[in-house]
Amino acid sequence: MSYFDAASSAPLHPVARQALLASLDEGWADPSRLYREGRRARMLLDAAREAAAEAVGCRPDELTFTSSGTRAVHSGIAGAMGGRRRVGRHLIVSAVEHSSVLHSAELFEVTEVPVDRTGAVRARSYGDALRPDTALACLQSANHEVGTVQPVAEVAAVCREAGVPLLVDAAQSLGWGPVEGDWSLVTASAHKWGGPAGVGLLAVRKGVRFSPQGPGDERESGRAPGFENLPAIVAAAASLRAVRAEAAQEAVRLRELTARIRSRVPQLVPDVDVVGDPERRLPGIVTFSCLYVDGETLLHELDRAGFSVSSGSSCTSSTLTPSHVLKAMGVLSEGNVRVSLPFGAVSEEVDRFLEVLPTAVASVREKLGAPTPSAVAHADSLVVDALGKRCPIPVIELAKVIGEVPVGGTVRVLSDDEAARLDIPAWCEMREQEYVGEEPADQGSAYVVRRIS
Repeated sequence: MSYFDAASSAPLHPVARQALLASLDEGWADPSRLYREGRRARMLLDAAREAAAEAVGCRPDELTFTSSGTRAVHSGIAGAMGGRRRVGRHLIVSAVEHSSVLHSAELFEVTEVPVDRTGAVRARSYGDALRPDTALACLQSANHEVGTVQPVAEVAAVCREAGVPLLVDAAQSLGWGPVEGDWSLVTASAHKWGGPAGVGLLAVRKGVRFSPQGPGDERESGRAPGFENLPAIVAAAASLRAVRAEAAQEAVRLRELTARIRSRVPQLVPDVDVVGDPERRLPGIVTFSCLYVDGETLLHELDRAGFSVSSGSSCTSSTLTPSHVLKAMGVLSEGNVRVSLPFGAVSEEVDRFLEVLPTAVASVREKLGAPTPSAVAHADSLVVDALGKRCPIPVIELAKVIGEVPVGGTVRVLSDDEAARLDIPAWCEMREQEYVGEEPADQGSAYVVRRIS
């Protein structure tokens, strides 16, 4: 089985396993106690903090260990907003932030900064969003779904000039290197770089106004209540140091493998949209979407073939709504596949994936009745009733009939699936047809497409 979902959770690094087992014997005592076992535990905790702080690029007393990356984000945003409550309750985020950031933002007055089709923000967009009552801005260092690296240093400079702190979610990138720029807060999660789950990092620069929210606690400077999971913390810090030592060499290798996937998938599979920035991206992530494909079914096909991948397709979600990242980018969401290679992934596994993928996609398309080309014109306008049908059926039905109207004719697709709002315009761009727009309908919406060719 080839595990290609490291962006969700990386396999436990061998160094993490060794450190975890060793510290289970040495680090079980309360590090706040003065007796021998407590002093030994405190030494392990201090050493882990120093190692993690060096990797982050901050002072040890600026770094807090939390119970998860999500908890680090929630505590970081709440504490920074609490420390600047006299300034206001306005928060700036990008439209493609991790859900932990977006859920925290719901508690405040928020402005979402848009992204381009590669998933990147522009620094000037953050500048335009700044207001006198802006208390905090948030920006991920790199996107978790498509791998696009954000211009953190440029955004940090804009925020710094306005006197607004910037919180950077570095969960996906910290294993590859420190966060660039004059940031104010950084969060990260150990299981993203091969550490154990249940350990997060929160770094708060000296001078940043920060007021921990909720009941107070004596541990971790009051920013992370509860007894420290010392064995996991030690393992997290040890693995972070280990992956950093390998990062430069491994990045070159994984970039070559993901470049191979990016270039070969469109050659092997027709009607595919490879998304994300082709250059400014994380080494191991490549994402593409396949027209006329049910994402969940495709993932099952690949799983049966021995590949573990993930998807941002609406069809793999219990809410049946498309990925907010793909939606913000304005790209195709149906049949979405994210390949995120772990450290140590080998070329032979990637080659085998490229051999398996075309058959898997063709199988799913056949099951769904994907279209065959048609050039017979019967009317100037057609209506496709796709109400009650989920992705990618509305797009498949559109593709089947577009050739039945003359050039200049229109097709109105009736759909009550949220994904259609994203996927039909994306299909039009891929197939060089004109997306006229969305119109109200008795049920759902009518998406109007004009045949151009």
